[in-house]
Amino acid sequence: MNQRDLILRYMHEFGSITDSDARDDIGCTRLAARINEIIASGVKIIKAMERGKNRFGKPTHYARYRLG
Repeated sequence: MNQRDLILRYMHEFGSITDSDARDDIGCTRLAARINEIIASGVKIIKAMERGKNRFGKPTHYARYRLG
């Protein structure tokens, strides 16, 4: 099973995926690249930008991807 398949399975199971989810749970360090490949294959993906804090308490933002 390739990373694209693992990402799609993860989104089906958990509803969405972020870069840290992909890195920690499936070992994918280039989520945006894999998402672009999934979109190019015809799957609709919705991207939402979210705000949070990093491990040092500093404000940050990140993308959350969902199946469309």
